[in-house]
Amino acid sequence: MNIQIVVPVYNAYPVFSDALSALKSHNLNDDVLFINDASTDQRISKLLGDVPECWRVIENHQNLGFVKTANIGLRNTTGHSILLNSDAVVTANWLARFEQAIEADSDIGTATPWSNNAEICSLPKTLQPNSLPNDINQLAHELFTRHQPCYPELPTAVGFCMLITARAKKQVGYFDEATFGIGYGEENDYSMRVRMQNLKNILVDNCYVVHVGNQSFQEVGLKPNEKTMLRLLKKHPAYMQLIQKFIEKDPLAALRASIIAKISAF
Repeated sequence: MNIQIVVPVYNAYPVFSDALSALKSHNLNDDVLFINDASTDQRISKLLGDVPECWRVIENHQNLGFVKTANIGLRNTTGHSILLNSDAVVTANWLARFEQAIEADSDIGTATPWSNNAEICSLPKTLQPNSLPNDINQLAHELFTRHQPCYPELPTAVGFCMLITARAKKQVGYFDEATFGIGYGEENDYSMRVRMQNLKNILVDNCYVVHVGNQSFQEVGLKPNEKTMLRLLKKHPAYMQLIQKFIEKDPLAALRASIIAKISAF
């Protein structure tokens, strides 16, 4: 199975440098595509100029924003794609966990891993940033070896590390550039459209990827606001009720507790 990794990049040199180092450590032989969205920090171009020859780099001639840049990446990859933020640090064998999830369920549209900072997919505490363990790869290893995944459904994917399957691309298409412009809300809209096609948004509950948070594209004003939510609710009036119901019921609570009890880092 071939999953292609798509990394939109705009400045944020320190965190992208760490993210790139992790990809070099764990995905040297995988298909990785970077799209530099006209970064103004020249160090980004230097970093991308030194990537392995088997990896690809696309340079936007002008800044297009996250949504259009992500779509360029999705359209330039065939089959399954993972959108990976430039402030996300992968762990050992993370990609294999996504492959196993796809093999387990052909109805997956999107998938998201656990993270220290990923809203409903945050671990050990949900809906808040968590401190990082001393050894993230040890945590990832223990999560894989000590926990049997069940791939629970989510109301929405979390965009820091988001699998979009080939089937979802065919049935759902790509991000809504016209509505969500520079960014924020596009993954929630996409997840709702996935549900409308009777596909699933799932948690890869034996996978962990670090998310620094609030770094990617922040210099161009990419942040959630009231207008973001209004755009989302205009398309999907039931979205807020769906999320609130999920948060109130917290169906992942028992799963988190079980994992925390098994992982020494917690």
